[in-house]
Amino acid sequence: MRRRHGYYWTRFAVLTALLGAFGIAIVMIGDSWWQLAVAAGLALVLGQVMFLGHDAAHRQIFASGRWNDWSSLVIANLYAGMSYGWWNHKHSRHHAKPNQVKADPDIPTGVLVFQTADLEKPFTGVRAWFAARQGWLFFPLLLLEGLNLHAAGVATILGRGEIKRRWVELALVSIRLVGYVALVFWAMPVGLGFAFLGVQLALFGLYMGAVFAPNHKGMPIVPANSRIDFLRRQVLMSRNVRGGRLMDWFMGGLNYQVEHHLFPSMARPHLRRVQPIVREFCESRGILYTETSLLQSYGIVVRYLNEVGLSARDPFQCPLTAEYRSAR
Repeated sequence: MRRRHGYYWTRFAVLTALLGAFGIAIVMIGDSWWQLAVAAGLALVLGQVMFLGHDAAHRQIFASGRWNDWSSLVIANLYAGMSYGWWNHKHSRHHAKPNQVKADPDIPTGVLVFQTADLEKPFTGVRAWFAARQGWLFFPLLLLEGLNLHAAGVATILGRGEIKRRWVELALVSIRLVGYVALVFWAMPVGLGFAFLGVQLALFGLYMGAVFAPNHKGMPIVPANSRIDFLRRQVLMSRNVRGGRLMDWFMGGLNYQVEHHLFPSMARPHLRRVQPIVREFCESRGILYTETSLLQSYGIVVRYLNEVGLSARDPFQCPLTAEYRSAR
């Protein structure tokens, strides 16, 4: 449980240097379609930036809560252009009751249907057609998630809801978003500038969704009135992704989702070390500990979303009807 100050300060310095290097590259390359390669690289780096902000928000970096708060504020708002207040409120509720109906903000019905318990009536028409195929459409839709994350953060800052340090957040997000867009259109023509922003936002959203989706999608959904002890609530609703050091880097430590939910303030590099202890503890008590490969997790997510979408279209569908429809 000890802090890893050197690890985190190193990551902060490296990511800051990389963002500066990308800014210089945008200016130096100018009017060239090679800018799209820069946009792709920037999307990856910004994903790593968000993982660092996530760790600070979970009090993993400093012993001081104030230091962690301000670190998250600077990283999320100034570096990534997103609202720390919006994300922290949403993510805290998710950690408290993952995959619980009417409690976890990550599973209410929106564009996608993650569970059918809150549907007043089945979908029909175009909505039903979309829902039945939402698993296959999930990853293409993630190309819009980058834009959605920025928009949701700005809407929260400008909204009437309570948000801590509203004016600080507004100032930092404005500097980041306005300054970034101004740099892009100053360094390249309008058409190329829009292409650059489109590629960067699309790949950033795809990256974030590809990392966060395997963690809980396709795991059990908990009814709104259920009472579960902390251990089972966090373990049974979470899925780990195996893959070694490369996966640790790609997923920002979130591949150890079970351990992260049990010890949210544990420094990221220690999650790998505590995993064998947690797995043995769960097995000794007959608690299912789930771990898959990344590709297997994506397959589970797609199948689950398609099945839920079919239920949203026809919640009383029987096995014979399903078999008949698949045969056709």
